[in-house]
Amino acid sequence: MTQSHPGTALITGASSGIGAIYADRLARRGYDLILVARNRERLNALAKRLSDETGRSVEVVVADLGSPADLARVEDLLRTDASITLLVNNAGVGATRPLLESNVDKLEEMLTLNVNVLTRLTYAAVPGFVARGAGTLINIASIVAIAPEVLNGVYGGSKAFVLAFSQSLRHELADKNVRVQVVLPGATATDFWGAAGTPLEYLPSAIVMKAEDMVDAALSGLDQGEFATIPALPEIADLDAYEAARQKLMPNLSLSAPAARYRS
Repeated sequence: MTQSHPGTALITGASSGIGAIYADRLARRGYDLILVARNRERLNALAKRLSDETGRSVEVVVADLGSPADLARVEDLLRTDASITLLVNNAGVGATRPLLESNVDKLEEMLTLNVNVLTRLTYAAVPGFVARGAGTLINIASIVAIAPEVLNGVYGGSKAFVLAFSQSLRHELADKNVRVQVVLPGATATDFWGAAGTPLEYLPSAIVMKAEDMVDAALSGLDQGEFATIPALPEIADLDAYEAARQKLMPNLSLSAPAARYRS
């Protein structure tokens, strides 16, 4: 690909919110787009606007990723379209109610989308990236991946999976010329909150970031070569210290004998 035409970006959950802003920003960076979401009307309106404003090719794929048949269509597209150079795994849902107030069937649906779908789409895209010697994967996690006490623990667990999965992929693909970025937004002004059970107006304005600012910060982090981007975090040194502490643990996590404090 030439620098002026970086390829095609496939974005899930693209009809509104964070996904729609990624679509806007990536089109303005020269990417053609494949927009995946359930809402045909919103997708078509976004595709027309972006095509008119940027001149990029914008394809719409109406799909409910919770449907195995629809998911398989998107997986097949990722496997077979060699123009795709970037996958934004943005589709997901949340939960804010505590365990005792939650519907376990809804939580299972959330796990399917946040964990299973993201995994399958990644496995569909990455082999092509490796074969072509280039590609970028952006996984949208959440600060609850490292602060699960903040919201519903099943939601936090699903985003902790996204973080751990991304860490493993970064390690595995380090010599394959495939970029992996995981984005951990805090509270972001989208319709996520109403769908998750806590209307946005219930949150203190001091902790809520505009979605446009969140995506712009995430893309700036990508440009700077960050693996993990927390848009609100003032000091990257704090995240570096967190990762250094994790790395310090690793040599002693699996040894042949219990630690001395556990021996009588």
